[in-house]
Amino acid sequence: MKNVLVLMHDDAGQEARFQAAVDLTRGLDGHLRCIDVAMVPAYMGDYADFGVSATLLADEQTRETANRARMEARLKVEDLPYEWIDQTGSPHECVRDASALADLVVLNRELDSSAYPDMRELVGDAVIKTGKPIVAVPQSAKGFDLYGHAVVAWDGSRVAEAALQAAIPLVKHAGTVTVLVVDEGALRVPASAAAEYLSRHGMRPEVRIVPMGRNVGDTILEVLAALKASYLVMGGFGHSRFLEAAFGGVTRRMLAHCPVPLVLAH
Repeated sequence: MKNVLVLMHDDAGQEARFQAAVDLTRGLDGHLRCIDVAMVPAYMGDYADFGVSATLLADEQTRETANRARMEARLKVEDLPYEWIDQTGSPHECVRDASALADLVVLNRELDSSAYPDMRELVGDAVIKTGKPIVAVPQSAKGFDLYGHAVVAWDGSRVAEAALQAAIPLVKHAGTVTVLVVDEGALRVPASAAAEYLSRHGMRPEVRIVPMGRNVGDTILEVLAALKASYLVMGGFGHSRFLEAAFGGVTRRMLAHCPVPLVLAH
């Protein structure tokens, strides 16, 4: 896992994405690819005022030109190998296209102070359509602690398997690894098998089975706080006890409220 892609755009979540991407690139001894998207203004109303739309787009491109100058100056100080790509268009399409040779994509899980761009929708699109692991960070994130406590949400499903396997290059750096199961019951693949799989990659994970609280999402959030977790690995957008429906259930809850970075795969 060497090629880290990060969305650059002058919005409230950019600083968190930038810091996490820098930490990941440095920790993985990798290469950072920055895609700066001048986002086409959303069409609104029954009639398009093309003059207004053209002005808004020109303003957006001017902002992103200034954004590139500001952020590249910081990248040069970070002394990381990187490339910068300027794009204009839909962030969904631009991220999908740029992720072709990426190993990992850094986005926000949601923007707390702004509805645009819609990061939760962007994450969902990227998880489903790129096939790449997505690191979705809170707007308040100060970086990505690659060496801290990694928590792996496990329900024995195929999407949980995909997330676990995709995250191995990250999790192997963690100081502590916990495989978390909520109200285990009968799982298709038990947590002990997931822990054994991790052990073959040189890790010594702990299996933690906790009873269901109010709901699975709230239970996970409580455990993350109790463990002082650095990040959470989980399958995204599947049907199971952990992952009830696309954009619903636990995935929606985590994208809205998870206080630590999410590593999602489908």
